[in-house]
Amino acid sequence: MSQHSVSRIDMAKYLAEALNIIQFRDYCPNGLQVEGRGQIQRLVSGVTASQALLEAAVEAGADAILVHHGYFWRGEDARVIGSKHKRLKLLLTHDINLFAYHLPLDSHPQFGNNVQLAQQLDLVPDGRFGDDQLGWLGHAAAPQMQTVGDLAAVIERRLQRAPLLIGDPAQPLASVAWCTGGAQGMLGDAIAAGASAYISGEISEPTVHLARESGVAYLAAGHHATERYGVQALGRHLAERFGLQHQFIDIDNPV
Repeated sequence: MSQHSVSRIDMAKYLAEALNIIQFRDYCPNGLQVEGRGQIQRLVSGVTASQALLEAAVEAGADAILVHHGYFWRGEDARVIGSKHKRLKLLLTHDINLFAYHLPLDSHPQFGNNVQLAQQLDLVPDGRFGDDQLGWLGHAAAPQMQTVGDLAAVIERRLQRAPLLIGDPAQPLASVAWCTGGAQGMLGDAIAAGASAYISGEISEPTVHLARESGVAYLAAGHHATERYGVQALGRHLAERFGLQHQFIDIDNPV
């Protein structure tokens, strides 16, 4: 069992530089969101800092939790009441650090959600598009992935859930665009970038019409399902770099 540890301050500094957090105009603070004990040996990662993840991390003896979806979102109620009070009380009582990285983790070329999703789906990145270059454009690596239906089948097999497909499954698959999570609003950017199909996590009512009218297939593969991989990759990297114990805990979410 590893006996190595890293200071809370050193981890925060390393992640700030590695993820280039100052580059992004984000909806929440990126970095250390809740301060815990000074030294970190056991790291738990997860997609969202839900009560269930916090309780599992306490059970695992975590010194720090690393997530994609943390707290203190722009426009939310600032009062520490209800679920927010319960979550913060649990972290503070057990002296656990909470690190959260939103857009920086989507974007990162090695650990990011988008590049990690590409690896899961056998997509080869060719370029990027959209605000902060968050969208990715590429092509299928496997020659047998010829149609939009083939792509949907790969998504279902690899992510263990069938995507909602807006479009013709028999449509030939050329360039593929993707941006994980709640990036359905980037469909227009994907169309302008020349994509024949676009993958994201969620879908909205206007997305359906734009996909139908443009002829660009839309595949909603799940917000949580598309964003499980970046935080795992980053957690593994931190474990290797600092000699930490790392455990990814997946709290299932159907959205």
